[in-house]
Amino acid sequence: MYALGIAAFALCILASIAWHECGHMWAAQATGMKVRRYFVGFGPTLWSTRRPNTPDGIEYGVKALPLGGFCDIAGMTLLDELKTPVEQEKAMYKQAAWKRLFVMFAGPGMNFILGALLIYGVAVTAGLPAMNTTPRAAVAATGCVADATTKPSKEQPSKPVGECRPSPAAQAGLQRGDVITSVNGKAVDADSVFDALQNASGPIALGIERDGQERTVTVDPLISKKWRATPDGKDLTEVSGPTIGISVGTLGVVNHYNPITAIGGTAAFTVDLGKKTVVAIGQLPQRIPALIDAIKGEERSLDTPQSLLGASMIGGEVAERDMWSVFFLLLAGLNLMLGLINLLPVPPFDGGHMAVILFEKLRDLVTGRKGGPVDYMKLAPLTYIVLALAGGYMLLVLTADIVNPIKLFN
Repeated sequence: MYALGIAAFALCILASIAWHECGHMWAAQATGMKVRRYFVGFGPTLWSTRRPNTPDGIEYGVKALPLGGFCDIAGMTLLDELKTPVEQEKAMYKQAAWKRLFVMFAGPGMNFILGALLIYGVAVTAGLPAMNTTPRAAVAATGCVADATTKPSKEQPSKPVGECRPSPAAQAGLQRGDVITSVNGKAVDADSVFDALQNASGPIALGIERDGQERTVTVDPLISKKWRATPDGKDLTEVSGPTIGISVGTLGVVNHYNPITAIGGTAAFTVDLGKKTVVAIGQLPQRIPALIDAIKGEERSLDTPQSLLGASMIGGEVAERDMWSVFFLLLAGLNLMLGLINLLPVPPFDGGHMAVILFEKLRDLVTGRKGGPVDYMKLAPLTYIVLALAGGYMLLVLTADIVNPIKLFN
């Protein structure tokens, strides 16, 4: 199922890119421009057909490398050779500025629409996680307690040293899935539960939620040595403290909707996710050192960027565990990311073409005369620089995904 999940997520990514290009194609056709070709993939052509079957019909096809797709619109720039009278008449650079802007925005717009539709589907069927709330602490497992444990590492988890006694938590009746809501009367969540347990003394009164009902369980901890991260987070140090013998996981708060209320829930969730995506895009340069460290073998953080391969591997993990709502939310987030990145105002992104169109319009308004389309040859150096930087970054991310991939589950 893991392999099938990877393949399914990769196909969904390819479909999202094809959907993006459909936006450009349909908008161009609607505004009277000439679309010459629509292809999924790059490289050698595997199959193609022309509809309608005339010299001026659109050629649809599939190419050998499933790494994206493209929509060829006649006359996107002055450099584009116009071969037929129809292409010369309907060349994109001859059209009104609003039409050109509409066509360029339509690609990212389709990604935003698809992302919102996926989120709506999850909202109706499974509910949406509350984005701006701290996850709750839930008992993941109960185990035995030893006086000390070996120092854990990436290759080897910690092991008990000496006799391993029955878990105080299990003896007190704690069960896997119990949500810990308070420690000695103080409310806790996933971020604060560890400190609260570490600082507790004597019998510990745990407020828990089980099957929707609140109850209190008193646990008498044992004192043992354990490993905690140093303040700088780069190493582990051994400390003594109370231990009740549980491992704690996180449990997000989920909001549930009906088909009507899901509209508002989808809008709010999409906006929140979009804001977080914008922040993540802005932080991409800052993640380069972490990616290099991951390639060197250091522990990889969950917030480091991923390539399409890495994203597909995460898709495989959640599909393997039947977590389809997470699968589709990941795909929705990827569509928002794809749409927002394409709006960056630099060539060769769609936003770069939109910036050129706006420049032409502003120039004409300032000068009082129509200056014609921008010469894209003057933008070639900037385009090559952006392509080199983007290509180098993606190669770095791909290497990290191959050498040290992110894993949601051990």
